[in-house]
Amino acid sequence: MRYISTRGEAPALGFEDVLLTGLATDGGLYVPESLPHFSVEEIRSWRGLSYSELAFKVMHPFVDDAIPAEDFRRMLDDTYGDVFAHKAVAPLVQLDTNEWVMELFRGPTLAFKDFALQLLGRLLDYVLEKRKQHVVIMGATSGDTGSAAIEGCRRCEHVDIFILHPHERVSEVQRRQMTTVKGDNIHNIAVRGNFDDCQRMVKASFGDQSFLGGQTQLAAVNSINWARIMAQIVYYFHASLALGGPDRSMAFSVPTGNFGDIFAGYLAKKMGLPISQLVIATNRNDILHRFMSGNRYEQLQLEHTLSPSMDIMVSSNFERLLFDLHGRDGLAVKEMLEKASEGPVSIEDYRWKHARKLFDSDAVDDEGTTDTIREVFEQNEYLLDPHTAIGVRAARNCRRDPAVPMITLGTAHPAKFPDAVLRSGVKAEPSLPAHMSDLFERDEQYAVLDNDLPAVQDFIAKHWKNT
Repeated sequence: MRYISTRGEAPALGFEDVLLTGLATDGGLYVPESLPHFSVEEIRSWRGLSYSELAFKVMHPFVDDAIPAEDFRRMLDDTYGDVFAHKAVAPLVQLDTNEWVMELFRGPTLAFKDFALQLLGRLLDYVLEKRKQHVVIMGATSGDTGSAAIEGCRRCEHVDIFILHPHERVSEVQRRQMTTVKGDNIHNIAVRGNFDDCQRMVKASFGDQSFLGGQTQLAAVNSINWARIMAQIVYYFHASLALGGPDRSMAFSVPTGNFGDIFAGYLAKKMGLPISQLVIATNRNDILHRFMSGNRYEQLQLEHTLSPSMDIMVSSNFERLLFDLHGRDGLAVKEMLEKASEGPVSIEDYRWKHARKLFDSDAVDDEGTTDTIREVFEQNEYLLDPHTAIGVRAARNCRRDPAVPMITLGTAHPAKFPDAVLRSGVKAEPSLPAHMSDLFERDEQYAVLDNDLPAVQDFIAKHWKNT
């Protein structure tokens, strides 16, 4: 399979190169030249498969010419075998009639990012060993990607990891999950800025890697990396098959900031999975909601909220949807995004209306978030983290058809966000699982740097282990 850039000017690449490249040379994001499509009969035949077997069925077409089938099966068995703390890997919990939460936080770092980043680490190890190559991972995190990337890649022999997070703008649990992991190849950088500042530094560094002196190259762990999106497609099929799909359609509500997780749902539909509705659930940083509800894409001031993993204003993966909405015209996407950097933009009305056939959206503030945490706990004695609470509230506000199962993606464990639970008034303190019980006793190690690209690049150039 070949992959092309959303901006239309970079060369098409194979899976291995896309895995290691991250951003395309024209600044775009890679997407498959064409998608595999599965019939209802084929999807139905997957009922009863284990998660790793289902993952092979869904993902193998994306890597079939790069990784032999048996090698890929072994990677998936390792990824979704004993790493996750529930035999179902992504269990479904019922909240109400035809209303469910899919728990995606049973991995080692208690967040949905583990589904992709545990696999990404294994893919990188496989490809880099084959090529006898070393890379530097540079990533930005609003909270969860960093710890999942470190956990997924820390044993990789051919990788140095540099993770940027906004200083004092992630939860303490999120920070400690990153900064207490020891390893000569692990480097955490707290940037005096917000997530968008961190993300801009990563994109700029991928665009000009001269600070590395030509001795290595950058690799991406953020959801700009296609492998992240690919792995997230699987759990949409998993949830559907568990609840009667593909013989009935499903609706999904997705807490999202960078648009990667919900874009995976959009791809699942294009690949043949019956999905009737996708709800974009955001917090006060509601650029995606404002676009989907009113066709206005405008970057405003980023605000700090109780759901920090969604404190994002520039949603990188939204470019991948825009590429499709513009008929895969990369130059049109590039022109629109250039205008968006200067002020509000809209797309043609017929393109926006086409998107609205599938997508709805809602923005939930901190009060609505804590109200939902409290309401669901009072109804079910089930504790939501703030991001999942936003997903549940948006699902209830936007639901089109009560007869269609509504599945909210449970993106993180509530123990990662005790402040939000406390503010909800719930009389239950979320506790960390056993493997993290001593998290607050572990030593931390990280560097605090100014919001300055040359300073960050200089730090990376001096600290990767082959220099």
